[in-house]
Amino acid sequence: MAKESFDKEIQFLRMLSLAGGAYSRQQFAERLGISVHTYDKTLRNLKEMVTVLQQDLTTEQGTELSEWLRYNYYESADPLLLFLFRAKSLKETESIRLTLLLTALQSEELTAKELHDGCCDQMPADSPLPDEKTIRGDLKYLEEVGVIVRVNEKRPYRYKAANELLDQLTDDELLDLFDYVDVIANTQIPSVQGYLLRDTLKKALRIRDILPEATETHRYKYHYHSRILDEAHLYTIFGAIKQRRTIKFLYLSPKKGMNYTSQNTNPLFERESAGITDSLLPLRVVYDHQYGRWYLIGYHSRTGIKKLRMDGLTQVEEGEPVEEEEFAQRLQQLEAQLEYSWVTDTNRAVKVAVRFYNPSRSGANFIRERVEAQGQWGTITEESDTTFLYEITVNEIFEIKPWLRSFGSSCEILEPRWLRKQFMEEWKEIKSYYESL
Repeated sequence: MAKESFDKEIQFLRMLSLAGGAYSRQQFAERLGISVHTYDKTLRNLKEMVTVLQQDLTTEQGTELSEWLRYNYYESADPLLLFLFRAKSLKETESIRLTLLLTALQSEELTAKELHDGCCDQMPADSPLPDEKTIRGDLKYLEEVGVIVRVNEKRPYRYKAANELLDQLTDDELLDLFDYVDVIANTQIPSVQGYLLRDTLKKALRIRDILPEATETHRYKYHYHSRILDEAHLYTIFGAIKQRRTIKFLYLSPKKGMNYTSQNTNPLFERESAGITDSLLPLRVVYDHQYGRWYLIGYHSRTGIKKLRMDGLTQVEEGEPVEEEEFAQRLQQLEAQLEYSWVTDTNRAVKVAVRFYNPSRSGANFIRERVEAQGQWGTITEESDTTFLYEITVNEIFEIKPWLRSFGSSCEILEPRWLRKQFMEEWKEIKSYYESL
């Protein structure tokens, strides 16, 4: 699947997940910035992916993609929307070719020529036959990602599948490894690579005839689909940071209500883009747990430090390299501005003082535990058996405010005074909603 097409599928699934069947075809297409014809074509492609990757769906569940998303939310331990990463990874011809190569290398050691001959014999009649150079390129790629290993040092090189780790593990050890990967993939970020490894281990368990129930011990559900979808750009950005390169992209501000815009490849249908084509030196990627959003922070040649929500990024490509000295200077500048940032805010620093109230009932002090786990660099001072003080210097209060508000009556703002007044007005407004009619 082409890069532009993957951007479109990401935004399509994001809207489908959040809105379900609330939009008509025309409204959906307008929001995405595509034609109704393109909408229908994209929907067909996604349904084909679902059909291939979810073989157990009934005809009724496969009819409407939105119904499939709703149905599988509680029926599957796998995260929704991950099927897009599996389906987009390779072109169709590459997928067929690599499958044949890996299947052949499971049972014996083979040379590139032997693999080329076997691949040509088994390729579908309607697919082009690869040449030996293409097969060697595939083997080099598979060796780089660690799927196969070279078994000799002299030509002709012989290759085999890198299954030693899985083959040497006992059933109990393989289950322990699966459980570990399952927990880490579902609780750490980024997570897509962990899910793909989890799928590989699940297949290995299935080959050993271990019952599926043994792998379904935990179920994790996500409220924020961006956590999965926005990882599509994550490794391109990480690669650019590692290589000290700028990136080029088309940015669609989430505030403008436009989720996608197609590339102007056909001069007959060329139109002005709804987004902003720009470039940036990426410096940091930040994940906001409160709202489930990824942020890209980098240096812009005109505006200096710039922060972008990753759900607005499309058509991301690597750009020109920069000098190591310049990159270090920009990174140092950013780190100074982010020193007191709760998430990404770089405005003036404000001291916040809060009194927290411990739970009245006996047992675990979940208020104290949560403040210790999430309070970042803030300091805790014992005040009494029922209360403790929490103080932190943070850039502005807009990002920390929802966290403080989430404690409800267990949290009392002491400083700054204007923030205390804001909370008082908000609680008065909430109280008015519950007044007797």
